[in-house]
Amino acid sequence: MSSEANVPKHRAVLVLPHIHVQNANAISSPMTWGFPAITAFTGVMTALERRLGRDAGIALYGVGVVCHGFEAQVTTTGYTRAFHLTRNPVLSNGSNAAIVEEGRAHLDVTLVFDVRLADTCRGDAERLALAERVAHELAGMRLAGGSVMPALSGSVRRSSRPVLELVPDDDSQVEKRRKQFRLLARRWLPGFALVSRDDLLQTRLAELRANHPAASALDAWLDLSRWNTRAVERPAKQDNDQPPTVEWITDPRPGWVVPIPVGFAALSDLHPPGTVRGARDASTPFRFVETVWSMGQWISPHRIKSLDDLVWVTDHDPEHPSEHALYRCRNAYSPPAPVLADLTNDIQL
Repeated sequence: MSSEANVPKHRAVLVLPHIHVQNANAISSPMTWGFPAITAFTGVMTALERRLGRDAGIALYGVGVVCHGFEAQVTTTGYTRAFHLTRNPVLSNGSNAAIVEEGRAHLDVTLVFDVRLADTCRGDAERLALAERVAHELAGMRLAGGSVMPALSGSVRRSSRPVLELVPDDDSQVEKRRKQFRLLARRWLPGFALVSRDDLLQTRLAELRANHPAASALDAWLDLSRWNTRAVERPAKQDNDQPPTVEWITDPRPGWVVPIPVGFAALSDLHPPGTVRGARDASTPFRFVETVWSMGQWISPHRIKSLDDLVWVTDHDPEHPSEHALYRCRNAYSPPAPVLADLTNDIQL
């Protein structure tokens, strides 16, 4: 049993900057493709904590993702994109073997972890050694199904070194905590952080139901996921005999908004371990699930005010009815309040 001094209880932020991932999974769900699902990053967080072990003196509570580069492995022909697929060996009769289409992408990401440290890891030297150990462990793991590529010899810059800093968690040190986060966020530029925008989905659903009461959450999700262009008739001018004209208008979008999978919803009750044929783990209860979608937004890190607004945490309500259990990732980001001048303009319009 771990000693009291080795129990993680001091809040800290762990930054693993500019991690290059090759051939990460670009098909994040049955309805979306592109950047990997946030569940891939919470999954690697769990696997990383298990690799470190309980005696490491660190516990990982949440993970934030800042993307610096994304290169989808596709071939573009006009408006059509096709993934680069592998060529499997032919069968004994000379026919092509069946393949499951896989999408891949190369990533350059920074991972920001909300962690807790033990008393034995609070010193500068101990924190530096622990950060290096975490980075070393991650280098031997898979991230979103892709391979973490090691840095080239002699190319490690100061901005690419892991950072582990204690977070002032006292209520009297709010300004000091904000200043620390601002300094860290500057190191993640240029880049974009993925945050949750569940509020946009609820707002758009209310707007659609104002005109179409039968509109569903899926309608609102699809409406936010695309560019909507509509024809607007412009009346003819009174000083000439020209007929009315039609102008195509693209609806404005509230930033770089993207559809994202955020977790899973239960389709069945929990089955006892080992009772479901083909399950990977015969010692863990099994349940069939389906993907849960929501909306996310890519924003510049310097627009995020705190660590809580950046990181994603896993959430599951054990008291929820078994047949409707929800396993999802949540993010506490809230958009800034509208500027007073913008409100004035809206009122005048």
